[in-house]
Amino acid sequence: MSEKPNADQEFLEYLVKNLADNPDDVKVERRVDEMGVLLTLHLNQADMGKILGRNGNTAKAIRTLLRVVGIKNNARVNLKIEEPVGGRGPGAPRSESEQSMNDVMEDLKL
Repeated sequence: MSEKPNADQEFLEYLVKNLADNPDDVKVERRVDEMGVLLTLHLNQADMGKILGRNGNTAKAIRTLLRVVGIKNNARVNLKIEEPVGGRGPGAPRSESEQSMNDVMEDLKL
């Protein structure tokens, strides 16, 4: 008996919707090319921390599970987590107090 062709996409949606506080905002796009399957995950900004996890450990675990699903279906599955609109970009301060602390640290440098 063969698996459904979009089993990886359905698995990711199921997993993330059960972890997220805003499951209605979870969307998964699936693209297949010569490199394999690319799943792009879109979710609410408030859920980013929960899905990424401390030091990215939750995202790594999700990617590992997707690899297992891919192996079962003879496909290479990759996951891309999209930064939500209005999200923090790389290097953006987390809060006003963190920005103030960064300013103090800069002033202390000789």
